[in-house]
Amino acid sequence: MSVLQKYTVLATLSLSITLFVTSCSDNKVSQCQRLIRVVNTGTSLIDKNKGTQVITSIQLSKDLDFVTKSIGELKLTDPKLKEFQNGFVKIFQNLSQAIAKAGRALGATKTAQASESGREKIQKARAEIDSALTTATTLGKQSDTLVNQMNKYCSQPE
Repeated sequence: MSVLQKYTVLATLSLSITLFVTSCSDNKVSQCQRLIRVVNTGTSLIDKNKGTQVITSIQLSKDLDFVTKSIGELKLTDPKLKEFQNGFVKIFQNLSQAIAKAGRALGATKTAQASESGREKIQKARAEIDSALTTATTLGKQSDTLVNQMNKYCSQPE
């Protein structure tokens, strides 16, 4: 057997061991952990940036878009975890949009002039911010419910 053949056999064996180990470790618990880790990333971004200014709000919206994409890209095979995954994608996507809307509205107030049209601009922005806050509150409650359901599911034995 030549040296090249030995390496080919070892590489094939190594690949099959890796595939075996990977398939064994991708159980419900590991899938739960992956989903929880990404959801926690998004949640900590929100907690860290609560009540921030326009630029930070716009950046938070972009960061949440990235978290949304990361959640959506998780390759989960457990059907129930896929449901949770889809729920979190919707929540973070809508939350990102609400935060961006509030950030833009807040930015609009900074350019409003001291005039009738400026006051109208501020009133419109205030309504948009209130709407975004209401949406964020609703999404927060939905997220809490989903987190509780997922924690209950993930803590059940397989």
